[in-house]
Amino acid sequence: MSPPNDHGEPEDGDLVEAGPAVEIPAEVSEAVRTLIRWAGDDPDREGLLETPRRVAKAWREYARGYEEDPCRHLARTFEEVGGYDEIVLLKDIPFQSHCEHHMAPIIGKASIAYLPRDKVVGISKLARVLHGFARRLQVQERLTAEVADCIWQHLQPKGVAVVIEATHACMTARGVNTPGVMMTTSRMMGTFREDERSRREVLALMGY
Repeated sequence: MSPPNDHGEPEDGDLVEAGPAVEIPAEVSEAVRTLIRWAGDDPDREGLLETPRRVAKAWREYARGYEEDPCRHLARTFEEVGGYDEIVLLKDIPFQSHCEHHMAPIIGKASIAYLPRDKVVGISKLARVLHGFARRLQVQERLTAEVADCIWQHLQPKGVAVVIEATHACMTARGVNTPGVMMTTSRMMGTFREDERSRREVLALMGY
């Protein structure tokens, strides 16, 4: 079972799996209570009594990328690839993050490609790198650069291409209140930056 609430039941939305109980510091709970009160509600009413603890637990999950070095996922590589020397692409990887300006959700997808020089990595590791950086307070531009730079430095490929598309709740649910707007960022390195033909090829494989 996941860490139970005071009634011995998993929280709504929690995974039903074993795990240690999360101890919530008093100042964190009080900060959430203060925010509820400032927003105009009563943190002591029945429906909000457990909200500070739930919010704190959720944010431990949202921000667990701070607890790891995402680049460690690229430590194990493979050189026996039968002479393969073409583009490796993982397309449309879903992710979620939170913007550092309003702490509002960023929800999108990423396509990550590299052109191997002499080694490759398990494809799930590319998604793990993305999620490691996404589970922090972010701006999309930096997230794009961090993923690309990590692959470039640790795999030392001939080229890296990262394209991210995402919606930002700080724009769709507040401010200009403009839903349906998608932000696109990209970073090209090595041959994908220097050679137009290679860049067109990888973008076509990504669907752009």
